[in-house]
Amino acid sequence: MAKTYIDTVKYLIYADVEVEGIVDKPDVVGAIFGQTEGLLGEELDLRDLQKNGRIGRIEVDMRPRSGKTKGIIKIPSSLDMVETCIIGAAVETVERVGPCEASIRISKVEDTRNLKREQLIVRSKSLLRNLINTEMPESQEISDMVREEVKAAEITSYGKDKLPSGPGIGRAEEVIMVEGRADVVNLLKKDLSNVVAIGGAKAPPTIITLSKEKEATVFLDGDRGGDMILRELVSAGAEIDFIARAPAGKEVEELTRKEVMKCLKNRVPFEQTGKATAPIPSMRNEVMPTYPQHAHERREERAPPRDSSPSPPLPPQERNRRELPRPRPSMREQFPPRSAPRREPAKDEFPNEEPAPKNEPPANEEAVSRKESPLAKAEEPAARKLSREELENELKELSKTLKARFYDKDYSLIKELSVRDVIKSIEEVQGIHAIVFDGIVTQRLVDLAESKGVAVLVGGKMGNVSKKPTSLELVIPSSRK
Repeated sequence: MAKTYIDTVKYLIYADVEVEGIVDKPDVVGAIFGQTEGLLGEELDLRDLQKNGRIGRIEVDMRPRSGKTKGIIKIPSSLDMVETCIIGAAVETVERVGPCEASIRISKVEDTRNLKREQLIVRSKSLLRNLINTEMPESQEISDMVREEVKAAEITSYGKDKLPSGPGIGRAEEVIMVEGRADVVNLLKKDLSNVVAIGGAKAPPTIITLSKEKEATVFLDGDRGGDMILRELVSAGAEIDFIARAPAGKEVEELTRKEVMKCLKNRVPFEQTGKATAPIPSMRNEVMPTYPQHAHERREERAPPRDSSPSPPLPPQERNRRELPRPRPSMREQFPPRSAPRREPAKDEFPNEEPAPKNEPPANEEAVSRKESPLAKAEEPAARKLSREELENELKELSKTLKARFYDKDYSLIKELSVRDVIKSIEEVQGIHAIVFDGIVTQRLVDLAESKGVAVLVGGKMGNVSKKPTSLELVIPSSRK
């Protein structure tokens, strides 16, 4: 009697069979033994291999349907890899099952030891965790790295927004809000479990609710991105109690335990920070822009044109600056220099200034001159508004030069520079009203221009900009239809 089992199953052969007729399982098994007999010699004969326990019982699962029979064949094998594949190829030579034509194709040869390998890995992890929990004090230094990985695995999800958080966020009376998941992992390694991630620049409803229920400390990176997140939290209605900042130029995820504890110890009450968007002085060494001031300036720049009533006299400094010659011919043609006389200020009004030329027309004649003279637009004290065609013409002059130009409120050229120096120069140059540059408009450039009070940004191409501020006009010729 042949063996129906084998001691060790190394491989399992899966084959798909299709018979042009209705047959039974014994018919398929008999066809396999009969048509492979003598095909591979005595050493690989299926009957002898089964008697010796090298091949197990052949299992067949048949499903008759529409006059045909389809099924799956499973052949367990304890042979080596090469011999098992030879047996599988021999099974594919079966062409008939009883009186019906048949087709057998090997779908896969499975290594049954893979399951054991997976179980081995899972069990070894469990043993390692138990060893860490019961380790001796002298092995403390050796297992530090493994312990940190185990702590990082304790990160959970909180609220409807599934925000990354520590396991103690639900029962703690105080919470620490950080920017992202990496910050949560780092604080968990420092044994701080009452931490939750905001998860982006937009404050989710879970964070707003949590800030109203518990004492909230916002722990932000030491860069401008932290100021933006703080603005979004305040605008969304979050109730913040304390603000902590990482050292300038560093992120929370890269801080050491000592730095984390120092930042949290030096946290500042939110009421003492003044305006929500002002820079936090606790851990900052750099000067950050004051956003409300620029927002106020942008509202003034977007004010509608005034009527033809007489404008108040301008200070001599402003008149002298407006009377400077334009450095570029194209801008000089658009705004020619004034020729009409102005009122001369009193000598004792500005003792350190030289009197400006008299070129201001009388108040009763100013309304007429606005309609008839092309200089009326230049005499407006408010910021000029160039048309889109004029801005695109400025960009055409810079085409393929990789250059950029900064203009003030009068569209006088402040500086011409290389595109690669735009980011650095925006932070250094004051009074920029418009930027025209031969490059790609990015989200970083848009955010920086908005924070510096720039009103118009003209670029050659629009990059990946997801958040477009309403206070900044973006002009992209390539996107115009």
